[in-house]
Amino acid sequence: MTDNALVSAPNEATATNPVPAASSKLERRIEMTVARADIDRDVDQRLKRLSRTVKIAGFRPGKVPLKMVAQQYGYQTHSEALGDAVQRVFGEQVRANNLRVAGYPKIEPKQASNEDQLEFSAVFEVYPDIVPGDITSSAIEKPVLVVSEAEVDKTLEVLRKQRTAYVATDHAAQTDDRVVIDFTGRKDGEIFKGGEARDHVTVVGGGQMLPEFDAQLLGVTTGQTKTFDLTFPADYQATELAGQTVQFEVTVKKVEAAAVPEIDVEFAKTLGINDGDLTRMRSEVRSNLEREVKKRLQSRIKNQVMDLLLSVNSVDVPRALVEAEAQQMAENTRREMESRGMAMKNVPLDTSWFGEQATRRVRLGLLLAELVRSKELHAKPEQVRAIVDDFAETFEDPKEVVRWYYSQPQRLAEAESLALENNVVDWVLANAKVTEVAVAFDDLMANAA
Repeated sequence: MTDNALVSAPNEATATNPVPAASSKLERRIEMTVARADIDRDVDQRLKRLSRTVKIAGFRPGKVPLKMVAQQYGYQTHSEALGDAVQRVFGEQVRANNLRVAGYPKIEPKQASNEDQLEFSAVFEVYPDIVPGDITSSAIEKPVLVVSEAEVDKTLEVLRKQRTAYVATDHAAQTDDRVVIDFTGRKDGEIFKGGEARDHVTVVGGGQMLPEFDAQLLGVTTGQTKTFDLTFPADYQATELAGQTVQFEVTVKKVEAAAVPEIDVEFAKTLGINDGDLTRMRSEVRSNLEREVKKRLQSRIKNQVMDLLLSVNSVDVPRALVEAEAQQMAENTRREMESRGMAMKNVPLDTSWFGEQATRRVRLGLLLAELVRSKELHAKPEQVRAIVDDFAETFEDPKEVVRWYYSQPQRLAEAESLALENNVVDWVLANAKVTEVAVAFDDLMANAA
């Protein structure tokens, strides 16, 4: 019988000590034997229990002949008994040798089995032994930024522009005005693919169109039709148009002037300040800005810390864990794309595409777990609560959000994971050579970490 199901098991099974296999530093092999007599005994007990409840046409429950039960269910019970026996001896050997098994073992029957016993090999991977490397001579540049009134002003200006309204105007189009156009592009007199649109909306100088096309919209007026030549860049994404000169005909259907709101009571109300108090508006903008700046600074620091840990620690990773992580990443990608409306049912996602990132994640996970264990960096309840409070702060009723998290312990997993990461980051910063480096506000906010 070659059933590889591993559940739990009976007695009288033996195993030799695990030895490294040649294919991997983390791969191990255990040789195991299982007595046929014990399997037969277990099968007999299973069949007797089954005969008390099994239903077969023509017999009352509990009255089915054991021989008939064996004929119908013998193979299944034998497979289950054998799987249980192999699992039992495998588990005992793992515990006896203090092995930490990564993934699932591959059970292989051996031809050497005889009439008294069955022999098997279990091939599996173990977690690596990790001794954290010395980081005391490693350098980290810690980005710092203190939010000032100037940053609040910049943020308010961005919020103003985001709330720009457009109103129809008779004047010629200027930079930041919005125009509604029909256009037709022809190459050698023929309309080319993607060269035609109706009621297309674009902001003059907004960067949505090619610069040469955009420049032709300056000064146009409602009702005007304009024809001009345009040469596509040599590296244009549509290769059949790259470096080619075409002719466009543009009809302007509407010119709309940009109306940027003033920072006044009504503007404050659009930001959720119901009474329109401008002082409170600035205070809330500053608070939100400080929270976002803190998050991005922490992300930059964390990325540096993780890169540092990887650079000073060489860690072999179990293939089974990398494959599982890559599979999970592929599934997450599929769900995310489906949530965006993409039909992914028949779209293959090769897990090998995620191999490099999955390897990095597994290596970091093993490193962080060892640092948490060896340096006693476990998450404290108050740290987890602080992170949950931070999650909840942006909601209308923070107390209700906190109650939601704590109503089911599994909901705290994300906060606990972040607390562990933060503890590792703090430990690295306390032991490495850290230099504070001022970072520009525009640089930090333009590039989400």
